[in-house]
Amino acid sequence: MKIGVYVGSFNPIHKGHIHVVNYLLKNKYVDKVLLIATPNYWDKQDLIDVDKRIDMLRYYENKNIIVDTKHHDYKYTYQVLDSLKKDYTNDELYLIIGSDNVLKFHLWDHVEELLNYKILVLQRDKTNVEEYIKRFHTNNFIIVKGFKPINISSTEIRNNLSKDYLDDKVYEYIRNNHLYEV
Repeated sequence: MKIGVYVGSFNPIHKGHIHVVNYLLKNKYVDKVLLIATPNYWDKQDLIDVDKRIDMLRYYENKNIIVDTKHHDYKYTYQVLDSLKKDYTNDELYLIIGSDNVLKFHLWDHVEELLNYKILVLQRDKTNVEEYIKRFHTNNFIIVKGFKPINISSTEIRNNLSKDYLDDKVYEYIRNNHLYEV
């Protein structure tokens, strides 16, 4: 089985994230997707509690979308994948990243280990990802074809809480828990 691993802050999860997941499932890039919220990031300072972000992810859980709560404490992506490989010994893991991450991928911790996994790259901007991927000398990068991103950021949502980019249940959860209040 092909399992997509979507690691992110999901602060909050929005329609753009789910659009990615649904596209990959519908177009058979993967059979299942694991959503893994990280407790913190080196470059993100305004994350709400990881348990609340996991609660929001659970609204999307079904037989093909799994909210993973076992691996969210790892600091680095390579640690997440190495641990998942022990749990999914008979499956192939696919790391899901946006094209913006390819530009900084060489800076990721233990990048050599990450290159042992398949990496699905979703075009999010005009970046020529092929040029950046060449430097890694591997065929494990897979550029997702035909994907049309929803142009939105979690920062915009936090700054201007709007239902436009959030599913109703997520929006209500945010309002009921007084999250992202400015």
